[in-house]
Amino acid sequence: MNDNPSENSWIPLIVVVCASFIIVLDKLFMNVSISHIVVDLNTDVSTIQMIVSFYTLITAALILFSTKLQDIVNKKKLFIFGAILFGIGTFTSAISSNTIMLFIGWSAIEGVAGALMLPAIVSIISGTYSGKKRTIALATLGIVTAIADVIAPLIGGVITTYYSWRYTFAFELIIIFFILAMGNKIPNFKPTESKNDLDIIGAIISGIGLVLLVLGILTLNKDVTISIIEIISGLIVLAIFIWYELKRKRTGKVPLLDVGLFRDKNLRLGVSIKFLYNLIISGTFFVLVLFFQSVLQLNPFNTGLASIPFCLGLLIFSLSAPKLIGKLNHKGTLAIGCIISIIGCLILSYQFKLNTSVLDLIPGQFLLGAGLGFMMALTVDVALFDIPAESQNNASGIVSTGDTLGSSMGTAIIGIILILGVMGGISTAVDTYAPSHSGDDQFHLEVYNHFQKLDNLDGQDKIIVNTANIIIQNAMASVMYVLAALLGLILILTMRIKNKNFKKQ
Repeated sequence: MNDNPSENSWIPLIVVVCASFIIVLDKLFMNVSISHIVVDLNTDVSTIQMIVSFYTLITAALILFSTKLQDIVNKKKLFIFGAILFGIGTFTSAISSNTIMLFIGWSAIEGVAGALMLPAIVSIISGTYSGKKRTIALATLGIVTAIADVIAPLIGGVITTYYSWRYTFAFELIIIFFILAMGNKIPNFKPTESKNDLDIIGAIISGIGLVLLVLGILTLNKDVTISIIEIISGLIVLAIFIWYELKRKRTGKVPLLDVGLFRDKNLRLGVSIKFLYNLIISGTFFVLVLFFQSVLQLNPFNTGLASIPFCLGLLIFSLSAPKLIGKLNHKGTLAIGCIISIIGCLILSYQFKLNTSVLDLIPGQFLLGAGLGFMMALTVDVALFDIPAESQNNASGIVSTGDTLGSSMGTAIIGIILILGVMGGISTAVDTYAPSHSGDDQFHLEVYNHFQKLDNLDGQDKIIVNTANIIIQNAMASVMYVLAALLGLILILTMRIKNKNFKKQ
């Protein structure tokens, strides 16, 4: 229960969405700053990607445990502690002199802080507001996330290009100070459970399962056999976790995860859509940034500018979504969003070439972002609408876990699709422009090496240039088709949402 109802004030909402804003900023600015961080810390791209991966890995592994802590130590206190920890992490990252310091500050400390804050953000909103106000508040959370998506590449690009990537962490620290200064405006929530209810064994099992699952997916492009073993092991451990939680509940003990919540159809659908949405959006950012920087040779600032159509679509349509649900309801609005995004993917599928300009990509980017904007604004509300107040914390943790898993898996999965597209493109390109080398593994390897170094294509033989062009087309088209297929799956899930639960209040 809420000790100090603040439903008539939007200040608690402002405070928690600021936290969501910097968490999104923290993830996205690294994408456009990797090349500069590599030079500054005298490291390589693989090391920085590992640091990024472990940030997500640590967050995903701890979210369920963090969710349960909300019921024991008070979600407001946990959120504030997470903000303090996040501030320590950003400061450590900003002054990093080597990759070890960056790993400690960004991956470890901020990863733990993110796990503490993410489920608290959603549960504080759902616990503070109700009815139509909660729908507006959750939509606002989605809108702020969209705004962060729009300006994060720009902020990261400007600061990195003209100053240093370190100042981006300093910018986040300023927002942390604001959160801490206004934290007293968040209402207090009485703990509903005691320390004796803390399921330590369940937390360990779930953490191991999630780590194995995410780690397996993140390393798919390195050793497929080991990755598959890790993924299967992770799924087995998670199955054991579910069995353990069901057994714990049957014996009258408080489970870390109330598996019974999954009986709620809209929660299942909302979490599934949220997972797929985050997978799509993180994968989309990955391939767009890769194309802009590797093929078009844009610096971080111009990469941010080139991403604006996609991000602007997210922003505009996430703002429109709350206004449309009164006429179209959640199901109709989300379905329209899926169709718009699929059209965007299909338009983009044939536009990635060596001679492509940023202007050529504007229509497809905008439509893809526009459809995703509807999902960003409404999916959390779909998941939580029918969940009773006493289960909001647990449900928020489930949503946050799906959110984090989708984000962490998106880059890895879409990266694999991109690599497969490259390999398939090499065979097609060689058969077209160098048929005498068909089946020549050494020539294929040379072409692949040229593809990895597209910045050196100027002055290259026309055959190599044409070959690289087809490789790019095939690889990026494959990615867009996969994204369209995932959006089609979201459309199918959307059709199963129970509209009768979403009355105008």
